[in-house]
Amino acid sequence: MSKINVVLIEDHDLSRIGLCAALKQYQDIEIVDSAANGNDGLNKIKTHQPDVALVDIGLPDIDGIEVTQKLKAYQLENPDFNVKVLMLTMHDSEDSVMAAFAAGADSYSLKDVSMDNLVQAIRNTHEGNAWIDPAIARIVLKQAQTTKAALPVNISETATAQTISPEENDTQAITAVADEYQQLIETYPLTDRELEVLELIVAGCSNAEIAKKLYITVGTVKTHVCHILNKLCADDRTQAAVRALRAGLVK
Repeated sequence: MSKINVVLIEDHDLSRIGLCAALKQYQDIEIVDSAANGNDGLNKIKTHQPDVALVDIGLPDIDGIEVTQKLKAYQLENPDFNVKVLMLTMHDSEDSVMAAFAAGADSYSLKDVSMDNLVQAIRNTHEGNAWIDPAIARIVLKQAQTTKAALPVNISETATAQTISPEENDTQAITAVADEYQQLIETYPLTDRELEVLELIVAGCSNAEIAKKLYITVGTVKTHVCHILNKLCADDRTQAAVRALRAGLVK
């Protein structure tokens, strides 16, 4: 079995030791190294080039946001360097969540996530499918639902969106500047109903729950979900939500 190599950056000794010990119980996870601060972590990530870097947002020297930004900048200069970043944040306050989201990591999770969910997040991130904690997604989506959505911290490196008036078919256009969002620009815009379905997906609702909340059939929900995935060029529901959130979709 091919293992997923992970470097963990966590400043709290007990948390770092505990996470390393817990992750070693999973046969497909290999902790190749760990660090107690951002600068040491950066060096170890560059040295080992793991599949996934598990980065705490709160670090004593440079925080997880700066670590992520430096890694992304390094990757631009070194195309063969392909390390995915899974950001861990302790707080679900709006400011903390938005800062973590805007940092540009590949996936995001609260630190109180269950171990099984954390491992699933690592696996999804390794496979190239962004994973976002539902609590984080709800806060980001709430922020996105403004007249003109804007993410704080390096907005030029993330995305912006503009609202189309109701007279223009009640759809939302997406504009973005980062390469990873170029596919979104070329897709058809989401309808208001598709955005409603997307919001409920982000909230963790099943197809049956979405159908009940929107007073439509499960079959109709499945059709909307299929359209959303196609329009956002996403492989699954989680990736669709992340791409829409990062692109700053507004309602």
